[in-house]
Amino acid sequence: MDQLPHVLWIGGPPGSGKTTVARLLARRHGLRWYNSDAHTWEHRDRAVAVGHPAAIRWEKWRGLDNATRAATPLAEQLEMWLHHERGPMTVDDLKALPSSPMIVAEGTQITPEVAGVGPRSVWLMPPADVRHAWLEERHKPNGPPPLYLYLGEIIEEDVRRAGGRTLVLDATTSVEQTIAQVEQLFRDALATGPKAETTAERRALLRYANRAIVSQYRAFFARPWSPDGLDSAVASFECECARPECDEFVERRIVDFPDPPDDAFEPVLAARCAALENASR
Repeated sequence: MDQLPHVLWIGGPPGSGKTTVARLLARRHGLRWYNSDAHTWEHRDRAVAVGHPAAIRWEKWRGLDNATRAATPLAEQLEMWLHHERGPMTVDDLKALPSSPMIVAEGTQITPEVAGVGPRSVWLMPPADVRHAWLEERHKPNGPPPLYLYLGEIIEEDVRRAGGRTLVLDATTSVEQTIAQVEQLFRDALATGPKAETTAERRALLRYANRAIVSQYRAFFARPWSPDGLDSAVASFECECARPECDEFVERRIVDFPDPPDDAFEPVLAARCAALENASR
């Protein structure tokens, strides 16, 4: 998009690996990772605040029993999912962020209409049978929500019709292979930047991504139909050591995550990375 030339876009159906690829790409290259899942409840609150009928209906629907929800037609579920509405909200989010360093944004709501079909967008597109198998594995033992499979078909058709650039993955494609292919597709943008260079800059980006997860959990547990459990909720946070090659996570209770401001924060470190830092002092 001309209005967001500093954004790299990664779209695709549920379960296609967008989040993993975007997270690692951002870490390795010093980019800001925009995690769309972390903004789900914020977007829903925004839609409810302006009186969006499907968003209001979904909040009531989500509080119903499982059998009633499962009987709801998929077309109606998709409408309440806010698939198309969340695209412009994502654009607004990205406009509000600093333009340096570059941003890698991922999510199912990143459609060709949102991202354009130029050299800074790509859709990860496993064949339907592979996609289904990956979702089955992720959602054991009950299997994935049928909406995820239906949404995948919608996204696949939208991208095909718009002529969006796709990266076809199969059951043997590893994460590292996918990242290498995405890096090749984005090579010109990655070569020119801007990117975070210093440890402090990289740590600030990791803290941004981790704090988005905190906000996601707090917004979920604030809903009237959610279970009572924020005090015990635990999430996996990225290690804030800032080493590009690190792929460690830190398990921490949401309520124990450091409060802002973050201008002089102590990084959240995995045990191995904390030991490395202590040894270097």
